[in-house]
Amino acid sequence: MSKIKAVILYNQLTENAGPDEADVIDQVNLVREKLTELKVDVEELQFSNRLDLVEAALLKSKPDFVFNLVESVNNKGSLIYFAPALLNSLNIPFTGGTVEAIFITTSKPLAKEKMERRGIPTSPWFFPNCIPKLDKEKKYIIKPVWEEGSLGLDEDCVYQGNDQRFVDRLSVLYSKDFFVEEFIDGREFNLSILAGDNGPEVLPPAEIIFSNYPENKPKVVGFTAKWNEDSFEYKNTSRTFNFKETDQPLLDKLKDLALICWQTFSLNGYARVDFRVDSDGNPWVLEVNVNPCISPDSGFFAACNQSQIPFREAVSRIVNDTPHLKTKI
Repeated sequence: MSKIKAVILYNQLTENAGPDEADVIDQVNLVREKLTELKVDVEELQFSNRLDLVEAALLKSKPDFVFNLVESVNNKGSLIYFAPALLNSLNIPFTGGTVEAIFITTSKPLAKEKMERRGIPTSPWFFPNCIPKLDKEKKYIIKPVWEEGSLGLDEDCVYQGNDQRFVDRLSVLYSKDFFVEEFIDGREFNLSILAGDNGPEVLPPAEIIFSNYPENKPKVVGFTAKWNEDSFEYKNTSRTFNFKETDQPLLDKLKDLALICWQTFSLNGYARVDFRVDSDGNPWVLEVNVNPCISPDSGFFAACNQSQIPFREAVSRIVNDTPHLKTKI
């Protein structure tokens, strides 16, 4: 009996790739290691905008499935759906989100519109060319429409509603690239979800701790906090899975909302939902992350460890939830 064959598909790195882009190599190495342990034959293939070359390589390889780790094309998050779209056209099963799920959740405004229709709490928002009456008592944050990994996001994107610099900045932004939402100045959580035989399992909630932050410093998990190891933000931003007993009702609510997000966006395999909780204890969904980072230092990997799920099992569960997969591993 022949072994199952997989191709790990990942984005070709641009010249002088930054740490946020190069992180995909750590994910490739980890997935290759775990698939090999699962007795799967593994090949690796870089994805680029030369779809003809990628298609030819896939047809030559004839994999039973593709483990899709493509996060961008030419470092553009807006093109992330190219990979699943090509795989769909070739009828090759692939892990993680569908074309539709990836496209909608990568476009944060589209995702927020879908959440609003479902009644999922998400912070009020607007495009720079549709500025409502700003509340001087509220803070607002400018976010990129498409990019992941907090690219283009840091504390200098947070403004008070009566800050003239905010209005001046909005006047030069393009709505196709940026949007604005009310800044929830509270606790931040992320919840990972992993597929299983009995349906999606919400892994233990994690809270992001902002240590030693001055009172007037916005608490944002931006590019600096994620990738600049020498920065104050990186050194003073950490993750915890330890909570007080009084937090349990909130954590239960976050778990319920995470599952509703999974169902609303028709997800499979794995995902991560990011939340902010305001001073009144109300949770707000920031983002639904399809195919979240699974490198060894990622929140998803940490949540699996916290659940005592060996990562080989996590990879197996991700693969086995792949639509149209003929043989489970």
